[in-house]
Amino acid sequence: MINGKRVAVVMPAYNAARTLEKTVGELPELVDLKILVDDHSSDATVDVAARLGLRVFVHGKNYGYGRNQQTCYREALAAGADIVVMVHPDYQYTPLLVSAMASMIAFDVYDVVLGSRIIGGGALKGGMPLYKYVSNRFLTAFQNMLTGAKLSEYHTGFRAFSREVLTRLPLLENSDDFVFDNEMLAQCIHFGYRIGEVSCPTKYFEEASSINFARSVKYGFGVLGTTMKLRLQKWGLANYRLFSDGGRKLLLDYYASGSEPGAQPVERAEVERAKFERSELPEKVRH
Repeated sequence: MINGKRVAVVMPAYNAARTLEKTVGELPELVDLKILVDDHSSDATVDVAARLGLRVFVHGKNYGYGRNQQTCYREALAAGADIVVMVHPDYQYTPLLVSAMASMIAFDVYDVVLGSRIIGGGALKGGMPLYKYVSNRFLTAFQNMLTGAKLSEYHTGFRAFSREVLTRLPLLENSDDFVFDNEMLAQCIHFGYRIGEVSCPTKYFEEASSINFARSVKYGFGVLGTTMKLRLQKWGLANYRLFSDGGRKLLLDYYASGSEPGAQPVERAEVERAKFERSELPEKVRH
């Protein structure tokens, strides 16, 4: 807890068994909630997480990185978190910075804080592939020009959010794929939230997860599309639910009242994605 604010760390996981213990081992003691959502891994991620005492949720099948984050934030908010920090369990970003990032929100300096790999110039030294670095710089320059923001990068996966941000953004309008991150940041800019950054060293190694070249290209085009949508919305030439106050938001009471751990969550179809079926919602497995 920081300044009376309850801090949750959420970890969207997929086949993270080899790096999870290192990641959790560096989480600061001030973290009140440690939540892992497993997106139907084929390794021992869930077993390792349970052994480490994490609160674990499991998707019934692989839905993608974006859907995983939705579950992460929903569960953290339902558990009473005031500040939610997303930490990738692949140990690519150091969890030691959780305290600094959460403090910037807890003392009302920022609403959103990003761990930037670019500030400090350590991205290439940490092993970031050159093509990813170059594309990162190009896409960031493009987005700063069109959004009016002045961020060092838009593509980090190390992020902290206030409760208000997570409850107001129409996150259910976002993609289930990796571009979810960029859509979410574009939404933060659109709704006027204060965004801060801290320098974050990064490590690229064999066990760390990383999308391949083909998916990186797909992500890049998704970023361009998201940025253009935001610009058109600002110009009043289009109206996207992605940037609408009326867009679908996270539902915090989607479990049946009085349901026990292990029970199947109850669908609230009028709010959740139409394509959700009861079997598609996450299962509580361990607490």
